[in-house]
Amino acid sequence: MSNSNNQEADRLGLSEQIQDVTQETSQKMSCWLKNETLVLAKDYIDFCTGNQRTPPSESAEVMRRLAKELEHQYSTKFLSMSHSFVSSCGSNPELSSCLRSIMNLLVEDGKLNWGRIVSLFAFTGVVATEMFSREDGAESCRKLAETIADYLGGEKIDWLQENGGWDGFCKFFRSTGHVSHESSMKTALFAAAGVGLAGLTFLLAR
Repeated sequence: MSNSNNQEADRLGLSEQIQDVTQETSQKMSCWLKNETLVLAKDYIDFCTGNQRTPPSESAEVMRRLAKELEHQYSTKFLSMSHSFVSSCGSNPELSSCLRSIMNLLVEDGKLNWGRIVSLFAFTGVVATEMFSREDGAESCRKLAETIADYLGGEKIDWLQENGGWDGFCKFFRSTGHVSHESSMKTALFAAAGVGLAGLTFLLAR
C-alpha cells in the first residue's frame, strides 16, 4: 500500500475515533443532565411537600424561588387546575401519562422556554402537595419527579443542551449574583408561563 493510501487510512481511522469519543461524551452529558433534572424535580416536590432542607444546587434554589413566586401569582388558577388534574388523573397508573400530556400541551406550538419549564415545576408542585396526604402520596410524588426528568432529560434533552442545561437556566435569570425580582426577564418568564397556563386550563377543563 502506498504512503498516500496509508495516510488516508490513518485519517479515516482518526476520524472514526474522534466520532466515537464525541458520541460517548454526548451520551455521558445527556445522562448527567437527565440525572440533574431528576434531582431538581425531586428537590422541588420535596420542598413543596414540607421538606425544608438546603437546596442541593444553585439551580434548585433558583427554581424554588421562581416557581413559588409564579404559584403565588397564579394561585387560584393553579389550585383549580390541580383539583381537575387529581380528580381525573390521580390514580397512580395514569399519573405519568396525564402529566406527559400536559407537558406536550405546554410546547404544542413548538416554543419551549424557561418560563414554561418553571410553570411546569410550579404546577407539579401544587399537584404533589395535594396528593402527598394520600396513602400512596410518596409514590405519586416520586412518579411526578421521574416523569419530569424523563421528559426534559429525554425528549427535550437537545433543547436543554442548546440552552446551557441548568447552568444556563441560572445564568438566564442571574442579575448581579441573584435573581432580580423586578427584571424584564422575570416579567418575560411570567408572561410565557401565563400563556402555558392558559393552555393547561383549557386542557383540564375538557
